[in-house]
Amino acid sequence: MPDHDFRSPRLFTPAKLFAAAVLEASPEQANYLANVMRLEEGASVLLFNGQDGEWRASFHRPAKKRVELRVDVQLRPQPPLPDLHYLFAPLKHARLDYMVQKAVEMGAGRLQPVMTQHCQAPRINIARMQANAQEAAEQCGILAVPDCVEMARLPQLLESWDASRQLIFCDERAADHSPQQLLAPFAGRPLAVLIGPEGGFSQTERTLLTGCGFVTAISLGPRILRADTAAVAALALVQAVAGDWPR
Repeated sequence: MPDHDFRSPRLFTPAKLFAAAVLEASPEQANYLANVMRLEEGASVLLFNGQDGEWRASFHRPAKKRVELRVDVQLRPQPPLPDLHYLFAPLKHARLDYMVQKAVEMGAGRLQPVMTQHCQAPRINIARMQANAQEAAEQCGILAVPDCVEMARLPQLLESWDASRQLIFCDERAADHSPQQLLAPFAGRPLAVLIGPEGGFSQTERTLLTGCGFVTAISLGPRILRADTAAVAALALVQAVAGDWPR
């Protein structure tokens, strides 16, 4: 486990972070720190904004409904975003929230919703996605908060794809080859993972995907996985074989 401070409350803030900065906590943050965590005056709080690294601040309550966070010292410098893109057909709210959080925990650096023919949720709230990504980063000591981008249709996405980034297509109908062997040649390269909708990809979409030279289809095993389960399984597999996990 990384040697981080997991005891102090940790908050995302959009504000610029630097020594001696004084930030006013949002009403939600103030309630959490004062009433849920019941911090005492001067208690330690960790802050990050996805740009300036992680900083230690102290808790101060100048008024009953006001909380100030006085920034002291930087604890960790800002790392770059992980170079792993996660593409997915949107799900309904609760399961989409879970999937976004798990993708962030698994090291995705970009979250890209993709409209497919069997998509469950034709609309998606990008602000809600970003909030879930920030919450996952708060809870897991992550400093580089992934980008959440607008939904794109699959054909247009493939047409504009950068072929230097290999797209790992998790296909329930893929041949039963070892996914580890298929992924091993891509270690250290820019990668993206694509998970389809609950109803699966249409035959037209599968033909479109497998016809692209930058696409590699892999199987996630003999069982049918729900989309949020498939996300965790696929990202763990890719990170272990070709990603940033020690090999």
